Amino acid sequence: MALIPSQILRVAILLSYFSILCNYKAIDMPAHQTYGGSWKFLTFIDLVIQAVFFGVCVLTDLSSLLTKGSACMEQERQLRKLIGLRDWMMAVLAFPVGAFVVTMFWTLYVYDRDLVYPRLLDNFIPQWLNHGMHTTVLPFIIIEMRTTYHRYPSRTCGLFVVCMFAVGYVVWMCWVHSMTGVWVYPLLEHIGPMARTLFFICLTALISVYYVLGEILNNYIWDSSKSKLKG
Repeated sequence: MALIPSQILRVAILLSYFSILCNYKAIDMPAHQTYGGSWKFLTFIDLVIQAVFFGVCVLTDLSSLLTKGSACMEQERQLRKLIGLRDWMMAVLAFPVGAFVVTMFWTLYVYDRDLVYPRLLDNFIPQWLNHGMHTTVLPFIIIEMRTTYHRYPSRTCGLFVVCMFAVGYVVWMCWVHSMTGVWVYPLLEHIGPMARTLFFICLTALISVYYVLGEILNNYIWDSSKSKLKG
């Protein structure tokens, strides 16, 4: 039996994302006042994805509780839709985007933090908020994966959606650059057009790899659980 019910964990995680988003939006940073605002940063987009995802999880838990023991077919149908939306978001957005943001951020940060998170930002963003945006995302999503089985779509369909998300974000970054003359991330200012194109292709490939890894991890966790139950 779990020490903390998964429903309570989801509510706590959702509240933590609300806190992180509110504190982040309250920061008076120059970047927030420029074209695209916070929405030009993948970190912020990911935080919104995670908050919406855990909001759907909490809503699914509430709906499941309310429909328990009910004979109403319409309520059951609505609950199945919510579960389907929850599983779809986990598969194609929450896990791959969250894993990508955490691993890419800290890899570049260790290599040369000024490429992704200039020291100037330390004057605006406290360390706890930085970790809330770039660290806790991954353990939170793994906790969710460990406590609840998520049905993945077909790999072809899932990879298509993930690639469309990645391409959409690349197009958005290029649009912001065309409007402002400045790239969203300092790293992109230091490389030429060909290297930038290669970087964008690698970005799309990597987020696709994270989708497959998420599917493999989900199946491994729940296949192992089933084996233990049978044993």
